[in-house]
Amino acid sequence: MRKLFKFHGGVHPPTNKTQSNDKPIAPVALPSKLVIPLHQHVGNCAKPAVEVGQHVFKGQIIGTPEGRLSSAVHASTSGTIAAIDMQQVAHPSGLPDLCITLIPDLKDEWIPREQRDWRAMSHTELRHLLRDAGVVGLGGAVFPSDMKLYSSQHKITTLVLNAAECEPWITCDDLLMRERAADILQGAEVMRELLYANEILIGIEDNKPEAIAAMRAAVVAGKHERIEVVAVPTLYPGGGAKQLIRVLTGIEVAAGVRSTDMGVQCFNVGTAYGAWRAIAHGEPLLSRIVTVTGNVGKPQNFEVPFGMPIDELVAQAGLLPDTTGYIMGGPMMGFRLPSTQVGVIKATNCIIAMSDALFPPAPPALPCIRCTRCAEACPADLQPQELYWFSKAKNFGKAQEYHLFDCIECGACSYVCPSHIPLVQYFQFAKSEIHMREHDKQAADRARERHDYREYRIEREKQEKAERLAAKEKAALAAKPVEPPVVATNPDAAPENTAQMKIQAAIDHAREQAAAVKPKNTENLSAEQLAEIAEIEARRARIREIAKSDVEPPKE
Repeated sequence: MRKLFKFHGGVHPPTNKTQSNDKPIAPVALPSKLVIPLHQHVGNCAKPAVEVGQHVFKGQIIGTPEGRLSSAVHASTSGTIAAIDMQQVAHPSGLPDLCITLIPDLKDEWIPREQRDWRAMSHTELRHLLRDAGVVGLGGAVFPSDMKLYSSQHKITTLVLNAAECEPWITCDDLLMRERAADILQGAEVMRELLYANEILIGIEDNKPEAIAAMRAAVVAGKHERIEVVAVPTLYPGGGAKQLIRVLTGIEVAAGVRSTDMGVQCFNVGTAYGAWRAIAHGEPLLSRIVTVTGNVGKPQNFEVPFGMPIDELVAQAGLLPDTTGYIMGGPMMGFRLPSTQVGVIKATNCIIAMSDALFPPAPPALPCIRCTRCAEACPADLQPQELYWFSKAKNFGKAQEYHLFDCIECGACSYVCPSHIPLVQYFQFAKSEIHMREHDKQAADRARERHDYREYRIEREKQEKAERLAAKEKAALAAKPVEPPVVATNPDAAPENTAQMKIQAAIDHAREQAAAVKPKNTENLSAEQLAEIAEIEARRARIREIAKSDVEPPKE
């Protein structure tokens, strides 16, 4: 039996999983329209590959990957492209993004699909196939999977499949493992081969006994000798990548370090399933399992095509009339949807219908009493109460010193806070402000560099022009016959020469005074100020070097 380890902190919120995990995965009726965003993944937005009015088949690419970090987007069913425009999407910001509206023809006609033997394919071919199939992380990060399947400079010894599903209310991975365990394991084997990993550990929280049994039975039936299914203690947020790696392997992934640097790579079980369907059956990622629960009459898991409007999805689960809103994700890390017209996307693992009975309004926040419960619950071993003070005071420098960006925004601190302070919201605010200021600083630096380069260029052109004129005058004097000097006899010339001498003396005196002036406030500077001065001097030196050459100035 494998030895398990503990991570710092954690909480035990009510799981609320039995409402939706007692029924099998159900298909959904095709909606009246599909609104499919082209930016459902980390990286560059996919580029539209279709035109308005064009007929498309199910599985056809409608958005091609743009750049190295991107992923393809496909038609979730057959039909006609009605629009390619900016529409509101399922995102905390509520901002619009580029979407393709598809009107289904109700025929659900597939593109030609090809079954492949993955063992006969090269690693490069497999990665390209996953990229073109739109396979991304389905645990919430939606990072393109092909980019995570390169063998890094640090050898990957262990592949971890994350099946913890620690967030309350969500049961999509639970049902997926119960019903499609064999395909999950096949996808995991392909990933292990691409990473040259020695073993696969599948971590499942022990409140999912049916899923654990199904996965273990599939391991035996498929003779997967390098796969081990491990039941881990139920503790939120045990499904965080760093936390699960710690529990399974004992490896502590430090701040600023990637798990791959420690020899471990992590994927969600849904991602492994999607990878196998793409490779072995030629099916791109068109749909996913979504838990629909909360204030509905028939909580259940559905297989939902991407782009299906939320209102049509929850209607199939029997939406109750006193619903007050919808959460995408779980109550700890999810967010409230801006509209019911937005479509299901690759990151949509759960839709919770809210009501005042299930989710009563939060009481007003009270002053922090420094009880340190938040610090005890924090899985990243931070000091949330200190981060709260710094974030509230907009002292972002101190917040970063206290490792603000190590916060995984799990909500454990807010959950245990007796003063009901929305701590995570303060941390999100601080992070966004820091990112914005850094972006503005970079933009200002680029503008300053362009301005400084322009000034140096103008000065250099003046010098070159003066040198050319001087050379021309020198050449003209050399060509002119030499005449004996004429002694000035005009008495009025003496005062003029005297005035010129006085002017030159004043100019020399001003230069001497300027040279004698020393910079002020150069003592007792902080390390931050010294670093900023060094950065400015380095930038000026670089610009002088650029100005001396014919290299183009930096562009945005």
